[in-house]
Amino acid sequence: MKHHLLILLSFFAIGSQSFAQEGVPVYFDYLADNYYLVYPSMAGIGEGGKIRATIRKQWFNVDEAPNLQTLNAHVRVGESSGFGATVFNDANGYHSHTGLKLTYAHHLRLGGDYRSLNQLSFGLSAGIQQSNLDESEFVSVIPDPIITGSRNSVSYFNMDLGMSYNFMEFYAHAAIHNLLGRGRDLYSAIESNNLRKYLVSTGYVFGRSEWQVEPSVLFQFTEFTKEKAIDINAKVYKSVDFGTVWGGVSYRRSFDGAQYQTATDFGEQRLQLITPIVGVNYRNFLVSYNYSYQMGDVRFDNGGFHQITLGYDFGQSEKRYDCKCPAVNY
Repeated sequence: MKHHLLILLSFFAIGSQSFAQEGVPVYFDYLADNYYLVYPSMAGIGEGGKIRATIRKQWFNVDEAPNLQTLNAHVRVGESSGFGATVFNDANGYHSHTGLKLTYAHHLRLGGDYRSLNQLSFGLSAGIQQSNLDESEFVSVIPDPIITGSRNSVSYFNMDLGMSYNFMEFYAHAAIHNLLGRGRDLYSAIESNNLRKYLVSTGYVFGRSEWQVEPSVLFQFTEFTKEKAIDINAKVYKSVDFGTVWGGVSYRRSFDGAQYQTATDFGEQRLQLITPIVGVNYRNFLVSYNYSYQMGDVRFDNGGFHQITLGYDFGQSEKRYDCKCPAVNY
């Protein structure tokens, strides 16, 4: 039993990014032309607007497994303003987290021809988030004063700040999530409310013919726990008569490891996820699917993490910029 307990604790340590988090968790849906979900500065990045909905489900054969739903929309208004909104629900067992964010972004053209993309963007999201913990089904032989046996919830206000630079096929983004550092006080009085997370990413789209290749990286750092992780991504696009078909793969690796013990050995493991992703843009519609598989000896289940993204782009009568930049043009 002792060995099983240690393995379970190790799993929680290395798989924490798969559980309900404060704010919208950073998974891989940003690769489905959904950068606004991570960076508020991408609200209204191009002419017109975009709508994206995602559904993520982990371990179909596990009861109360983590699941996430998001819905966001953003639109360009005038020459330099963008507005957006995001609603989400992130659930894991008896804990859930819901929220609403509203965004304003300002876009500065840095020169060049009107159709040459050279734009610096700033964005700020503000919203209400609520954490819920259902203890009504908790059973304890020995009474625990921490467990109330009821449904508890707390609400709080927070903000995200972002900046983006897009120059033709090149892009770079940075953001601070949960900027105010305040958060839930749901589990105990000693729970940290420092929820700040820092994100940086960059990428480039190569190729001007019917084929394009897009390598990119994303780095994230959690201030309180000092957790660090990096995504290394590669996507390939193929232009067809009705739109674009594309696919790619992402490799996520944590810089932080967790020790574990089995009946015969000790070890250390870092979170590693391999995520293939495929999608199609049919006229103004987008459909994407990705599957994340956790590598390593310590896993909760052999199944992976499934995610579907649906999207619709509107208000762009023609491509505004003369570049192969999927996050801006459609």
